[in-house]
Formats: sequence, C-alpha cells, structure tokens
Amino acid sequence: MASETFVDTSGFYALLVERDEMHERAARILQQGERRRATFVTTDYVLDETATLLVARGFGHLVDAFFQSTLRSRACAVDWTSPDVFVRAAAFMAKHIDQGWSFTDCVSFQAMKARRLREALTKDEHFEKAGFRALLRGDG
Repeated sequence: MASETFVDTSGFYALLVERDEMHERAARILQQGERRRATFVTTDYVLDETATLLVARGFGHLVDAFFQSTLRSRACAVDWTSPDVFVRAAAFMAKHIDQGWSFTDCVSFQAMKARRLREALTKDEHFEKAGFRALLRGDG
C-alpha cells in the first residue's frame, strides 16, 4: 500500500519557488515519494491559500500551472471541504483558539486525522504543535 503525505501551503511554496530555502529539501521529499508511489494529499483550502500566497509574493505567474498540476495529478489527492469537515474544523479552532492556528490549519488537521496521516510537507510549526511531523522543520 502506498503511503500518504499531507502537503501544506509552505510545502507547495517551497516546491514551486526555487529560491525558497527549503526548495531542494521539498523537491527531494517529492522525488522520494514518487519512487515509492506515495500519494500527496492536500485540501481545497490549502490550494486557495497557496495561490493567494504566490500572488502576494510576486509569483502569480505560477498560479495557473500550480492549479493545473495539482488538479490533474494522479499523485495528488485533494480533499474537498464538506459542510461536516467545516463544522468540525470550526469547533476545533474554537477549542484551541489560544494556539493561533488559522482556519486552513484546522481544516488540514481534520483532513490528516480522517486519513490517519502523521507527516506533512510543511515548515509550519503549528503542525508540530498539533501533534504531526513537519518534514521541512528541524531534522525533517
């Protein structure tokens, strides 16, 4: 059975922007995943946040290719946020409001929990605080 790794906004950004300090590491993780036929999982909220970040940081020219590659990829599964997941994420955020997690983080955590994922291609320390392994932090 192929493994699954969650991809967060900072993971996509590192993959797409060559001058990002974690670009090589992120690309290496992606290549290793491809060799073992891993699936990369993300959410529609992460896709939204990534496209918005690319535009905000002057990389809007990458947005179309980003959407085309993620939405057409057999190796990338997108979890579309249902009303039930939205409500669970909202309750989770309210319960942990002191953590400073974004709503997108909370949707991501719900998706990871539903799929029993432990690892995320991210630099975001919030994933570690929520009990997941952030592959682009520390030892990765």
